Amino acid sequence: MFDFPIHVDDGSTVTDFLPAERARGITIQSAAITFYWPPSEAGKEQVPKRPNATVPQPLPRSQVSHTINLIDTPGHADFTFEVLRSLRILDGAVCILDGVAGVEAQTEKVWHQASDYHIPCIVYVNKLDRDGAAFGKIVKEVGSKLHGRPAVCQIPWWEGGKGQFIGVGDVIGLKALRCTAGGDGKLVEVFDLKKLESVDQVLALELKKARIALVELLSEFDDELVEKFFDNCDDHLAIPAIDVTESLRRCLLGNSGRIIPIFAGASFRNIGVQPILDAIIDLLPDPTEAPEAEVSVGSLKGGLNSLISGKLLLKSEDHRAGHKNKTSAARARTQALPTVRNLEACALAFKVVNDPRRGVLVYVRVYSGIIHRNAVLFNTSLQLSERAPRLLRMYASDAVEVQSISAGQIGVITGLKHARTGDTLVFYTGSNPKSGPPEPLNSLQLRPIDVPPPVFFASVEPHSLSEEKQLAEALALLLREDPSLQVSLDPDSGQTLLSGMGELHLEIARDRLVNDFKAKASMGKIEVGYREYILTSSPPETIYFDRETAGKRGKAGCIASIEPLSANADTATSSPISAAQRVYTTLRDGNLITIIHPSVDSENPPLPPHLHLPDIRTSLTNGALAALARGPQHSFPLHSTHVTLTFDPSTHIFGTDTTSAAISSAARLATQAALKSAAARGGTALMEPVMNVTISVDEASLGAVVHDISSSRGGHIISLDDSSTVTENESDSEAPVMDIRKIYAPPDPFASGALGGGDGGVMDSSNRPRSIVARVPLKEMVGYLKHLRSLTGGRGTFVMSVDKFERMGSQREKIVLQEMRGMGA
Repeated sequence: MFDFPIHVDDGSTVTDFLPAERARGITIQSAAITFYWPPSEAGKEQVPKRPNATVPQPLPRSQVSHTINLIDTPGHADFTFEVLRSLRILDGAVCILDGVAGVEAQTEKVWHQASDYHIPCIVYVNKLDRDGAAFGKIVKEVGSKLHGRPAVCQIPWWEGGKGQFIGVGDVIGLKALRCTAGGDGKLVEVFDLKKLESVDQVLALELKKARIALVELLSEFDDELVEKFFDNCDDHLAIPAIDVTESLRRCLLGNSGRIIPIFAGASFRNIGVQPILDAIIDLLPDPTEAPEAEVSVGSLKGGLNSLISGKLLLKSEDHRAGHKNKTSAARARTQALPTVRNLEACALAFKVVNDPRRGVLVYVRVYSGIIHRNAVLFNTSLQLSERAPRLLRMYASDAVEVQSISAGQIGVITGLKHARTGDTLVFYTGSNPKSGPPEPLNSLQLRPIDVPPPVFFASVEPHSLSEEKQLAEALALLLREDPSLQVSLDPDSGQTLLSGMGELHLEIARDRLVNDFKAKASMGKIEVGYREYILTSSPPETIYFDRETAGKRGKAGCIASIEPLSANADTATSSPISAAQRVYTTLRDGNLITIIHPSVDSENPPLPPHLHLPDIRTSLTNGALAALARGPQHSFPLHSTHVTLTFDPSTHIFGTDTTSAAISSAARLATQAALKSAAARGGTALMEPVMNVTISVDEASLGAVVHDISSSRGGHIISLDDSSTVTENESDSEAPVMDIRKIYAPPDPFASGALGGGDGGVMDSSNRPRSIVARVPLKEMVGYLKHLRSLTGGRGTFVMSVDKFERMGSQREKIVLQEMRGMGA
């Protein structure tokens, strides 16, 4: 713990340690901290002291010191990938809201991302000491915008009912916590309900209302609490706090986000910080309670616990021995359990950082077993082994060396030269240093981290030819750190193109290249990444790849055809398929790939021993994706294209000469030939990314911003909402409709936007916050923030995300092509 104050306001936040973060006052990359709460010596678990009683009373989990691995993530939309890769390995989350701004557009986006991973979340409403803070309004926003049932666990304590924020009322424990005036929040005075009634009767009455509302809400989902209610003579206030806490925990972990606990505080003044840390331990799951980690072994998918117990591996052996006799299958089953027992540890690399002092740091989440120092780890993604010479426990930019990292923990491995974000690392006793664990464990994969496609790009050029090598090395380090960046080479101009998620994302990448990696290079103008779209179908193109590479011959064949993919197309192929054929479809980057091949059974000859059907499908898919990465006319990646690959082992496989690489090359060449044929017959068109944009402005600027979006930028206004008012009709199409009249929320002493610092001023309607939701072409949003600030006097903000790619109109396409030719000139 710290002995000195640290604040975001003065740039001393421990987790924002990059110079760019402190200069801009924002979080750019996620940072990990390991600490113990409640604080204890060396983090050792303590045995809780129970009061003298005939029957021992249960105590909250927060009475015992726990290890907490905390990850601070960015809030800016350009750094969405930092949030995604952190969410992938979390067990629980705390969503921090601004007490004045409330639930913002980016909050909704990240909340839904957490829901996709089934991560239980609690809400902490911060900055309640600011003028205009409105806790009650935010509670209703949580219900309407995050589509859950708010469970108010704390209410703000305003001095005299309408004065400054001095503490919180604990709804669960029926007590109030007041900070000493002018203090730093370390000294807290506790008032039980009886004492509180003599100090602040209004707060005591509201605390009772909040407790009744909380018990009523939990009783809708938890039968055990209903029994406790009856056991306590139908008295909401008589239910012990530990029973309410346990009920809230059961509802949070078992209701898929329907219950949202809400806490209050002001972190700058250290009000409410300790209770929210207690709530993390009391309510959020520990690693043993989190959902089972998803894994795949070959073509089979299941849970990691099923793999460790041997069940999943038995299924895999049965699958591989399916065409053999019963004796072979039984032998494979008896060998499965001894094989999996040697799997000592399994971890996911979720972040790679190039540290100037320690070298490359690979952040890992261990899901099973223990990783020891100097262990030889096999990377199942890259099929190679690496030794872990040092293990670290991180405290933002500082580190403490440890001897091991156990299951459920987050740690850092130094000295790994090849590991990347999303790689699976396993420690297997008796593993072959070259080939790794025996099959099929050498193909074990934890659920990967999805990387969103980039939408902006800019050219990166070295200052001289002698700097090309250094620039290439710096870009390789940058991409290893941030896989949401992509580097490509324009074959026409020879320029190196760096692609990212947004303008700020590319600006930060440029700063890191120049300042951190000392690359002598400059970045060109930020441009939009368009897509190509074919207008007509192609006839089937048959290609045979026959080439010798590195002294080894490769030969394979493939048939490919291309057709436009309509917006409402399903994944079925348009050609009739016989019963003897099998169809495999996958949707990648807006393109549909269909693979047709004969079924492998007694009537058809089996595949060669070195080829397996899942590997063939993967090779064919990768070949098609490589061809789709470059359009036939404008060199942009293809979109909305349906590729049909036909692969017949009897005519397209040539014994041991046919390898996975040869099959992938044949698919790539066949797809390229089909693309050229389709372009020659009907040409191609351009598609552009269209963004979902949410703009927050005041009432006075609303008209100017709406006119600018709809007239000057070719956007379409979807809705105009009052950000300060939560409507009953706000609901997601897939979420339950929330009636805010049934949501308990304590009254706010002053409304957001009141004049006079919350002392009862008159609402200024021109300052009332409004929200504009629109769909706008991405090209029109380049540099929009500066323009928006000029329209709104510096008060406007916006967030945006990719909606989809849409075909351009002929006139707009002509203008874009002219601009690109002008750049090339």
